[in-house]
Parts: sequence; structure tokens; C-alpha cells
Amino acid sequence: MKGKTNDRQPSSDNRQPSNKIIIVGAGLCGSLLAIRMAQKGFQVVVYERRSDMRKGVEDAGRSINLALSARGLLALEMAGIKESILKECIPMRGRMIHPLGGESFQSNYSGRKEDYINSVSRPGLNLALIKEADKFENVELNFDSKVTRIDLENAKINFECNGEKLIDQGAVVIGTDGAGSVVRRSLMSKTTQLLFNYSQDFLRHGYKELSILPNADGSWKIKKEALHIWPNGSFMIIALPNLDGSFTLTMFHPYEGEAGFNTLNTKEKLKAFFEKYYPTLLPLIPHLYEEYFENPVGTLGTTKCYPWQAFGKTLIMGDASHAIVPFYGQGMNASLEDVRVFDELMDDFGDDWEAIFKVFQDERKANADAIADLAIDNFHEMCDKVDDVPFMRKRKIEMQLEQQFPDYYSKYSLVTFQPNLPYQDAMNRGRKQDALLLQMCSNDDFENIPLEEYHRKIQRLNL
Repeated sequence: MKGKTNDRQPSSDNRQPSNKIIIVGAGLCGSLLAIRMAQKGFQVVVYERRSDMRKGVEDAGRSINLALSARGLLALEMAGIKESILKECIPMRGRMIHPLGGESFQSNYSGRKEDYINSVSRPGLNLALIKEADKFENVELNFDSKVTRIDLENAKINFECNGEKLIDQGAVVIGTDGAGSVVRRSLMSKTTQLLFNYSQDFLRHGYKELSILPNADGSWKIKKEALHIWPNGSFMIIALPNLDGSFTLTMFHPYEGEAGFNTLNTKEKLKAFFEKYYPTLLPLIPHLYEEYFENPVGTLGTTKCYPWQAFGKTLIMGDASHAIVPFYGQGMNASLEDVRVFDELMDDFGDDWEAIFKVFQDERKANADAIADLAIDNFHEMCDKVDDVPFMRKRKIEMQLEQQFPDYYSKYSLVTFQPNLPYQDAMNRGRKQDALLLQMCSNDDFENIPLEEYHRKIQRLNL
């Protein structure tokens, strides 16, 4: 059955049908939510300020590739679309580290062969989810529709489309409209009444997208099934593979200083800098100068807020409620997991929206904060620790433990490959394990300690 995509004029409706859900934002979280709510039989109306992706190309330079892992896959499986999405992915089994002045080496994500993450295009995944949502007769997709205000208590929205100012109303409004969420701003407008807390913290680093083009025969110039990292202390470049044989590169650099985007403002400075810090990468990107000076610098920030709901009528989820930096590869996965958790709560509470919203925000808030903090930690790890001797020793022992003991998971594996373990629990358990292993691996005789002794101490730690 074909859904309705409204190209011209969304239907404003002042009625409040008990099964009508208004979703603000047709990104990854909003599109998956629309699919799942349609599958449950609700009338779903989606409003998106951007134009329909199916009719054009996303702006270049802001499409950081995403790492789809177990939490996101579990949410896609819930909606019955996991296998079709996996066809658009490339497995990445570990980090390929390219240290300055040293030999490249691979650090696998897990000692288990079945544990890996997947490189996927952000616009490609979003497009697939929009197409899937549009298959449902009970989904209405409205693009070029800018929501300007939310009546939080009555689930009513004001929006603009084709120069007209319109109103729509549903049983509830759910904001999945990203880090700059208008729905969240409506919650903020009731700060005193809702006791709304909000924080936004930016790294002193930004990002810029580059690329490695495929060979003439369409093959990949560097190892395909890996996330590549060129670490340099306080800055780095990473690369994720694409299906067409290319790699999407992302520079994570400060704004100021020798490595700063504001400093590298001429071709001569950029050339000298790459020759000094990225000599093995430079031959792979002969088009560096064109891309560097054409593509914008994006910001990297963490958004935390509370509450996520108001009056049992309005809710935010995904980046609207918990935007994080991309260094654990969990931003998208956490947003898709929001949909799965929300779906499970509906199984428990039916359409008691007030109960669902309150339980959802309180359960997810602590876990969203945990993965946000872990993402900041991992930024420093990826820049400065991946080629550090104690860290490499710890990873070596972790690989052996995961290969020999089925019940052992490293911190990274707990977060990435244990989708039913809440983020907060994964963080707490993982940090304790890391501290113990780093202490044990600080001694030069770390390899003489029986693996069983490492395992025994970790078991005692987790009791």
C-alpha cells in the first residue's frame, strides 16, 4: 500500500483523533518511529522542514558516515527492515591505526569474529527509512514544512508551508527534530513551569569532510573492512568505507593552534601540515585542496536536558533530547534505540501516553548521559591512546579474554555489542574493568600473568 507524501499542502486539522501521532522531524529517529507507529496502526503525520531527500542530493561536506552496530540493528529488526539495511552496509571489524612514523596495525573491536560494526551512509540510511515509511497508507509525509511553535498541553503545532501559516493537532506530538529542535525550544519556553534544565557543551574541535576516491576499477585503495585512524595526539583523521570503493574521511581538528582550521587557511600551510603529520595519507588524496577549501567546518557538541516530556502530550527523543559527539559511534544507535525502548513501553502501557512519556524519559535520560560521557572519553582515546603502550597491552589482553571466556566483554564491547545492557550499566562496569586491566598491564611482566587470573579478578570486580 502506498503512503501519502504531500508535495503541496499539508492538511491542517484542528481535531484531536485519539490515534493520531504528529512527528516533527524526518531524520533517522523520526522516520523509524513513523514506521513503527504505522505498524502499530496509528495515524502518523510527519513534518520535516527540509525538502524531500528523494528529489535531490544532500549537501556535500556534512554527511559523516555512521557506524551501525547492535543497538541500532536491534531497533531496525523490530521494524522488520534490518536485512534490507544491512545490504547497504560495509562491515568494519576493527580500527586500522596509522601512527605517525610507525607501521600500521589493526586493533579488532572484539575477540569474537561475529562482533563488528557497519559503515553506512547517513543520507543513504535516511533515504531508505523515508521510502519505507512512505509505503504505509496511514503515514503522511510533509516536507518543506517548518514547525514554528508547539502547544505543549494540547498537542497542537503551528507550521509554515508554501508561504501559509497553518495548524495541526494530534493525540501527541513527538519531536525527533535533531540538535536544534524546535520542540525542545518549546519545552524550554516553559522553563519555570517544567523546571527545564538544559546544557550545550561544544568541543574546542570541529570537523571537516574529505574523501579517498576509489581505484580506476572501483576497488578500495586501503583496507576495506576497517575504520582507519591517523592519530596525532589532540587531532586525528578517520576514514570509513563506502560501497562505491571510496572512503569518507573526517578531520577532527581544533579551531586554533598549529593544527587549527583557522590556521590552515592557505594551500601552502595545508600542504606543509599534511606532509608533516599525515605523510602516508597525503598520496591517497590528490584532490585534498579542492575538498578542504570547499567543504565547511562543522561543530561538535553535547546536548543534555530534562525533562523530555510535558503534560503527557509532548515528547522529545533522539538528538533533540541527547545530541552527542560521534566518537563512540553511538549517536545514531542511541536514537534508534530510543524508538525500540519507546515501542516496548507501549507494549506495557498501551496508549497511556502520560505513563509512557514519564517512564521513557526517566529510563533513557541516565543512559543518554552515560553514552554522551563515554563519547567524550573515546575522543581522547582515539586521538591519543590507540598507539599508547599501556592501552595496546590492555587491548591485547582484552582480545584474549574475549576469545577464551564467553562471559567477558570489554567496555567497548559492552557498549557496542550488548544491546540489551543499558548504557549506564555498560559504562560503570566497563570503567571498572579498564582501571583494573590498565593497572595490571602497567607491569612489563603483564603477559606472564595467567589469563585465568585476569578473568578471575574481573569476575570478582563485577560481583
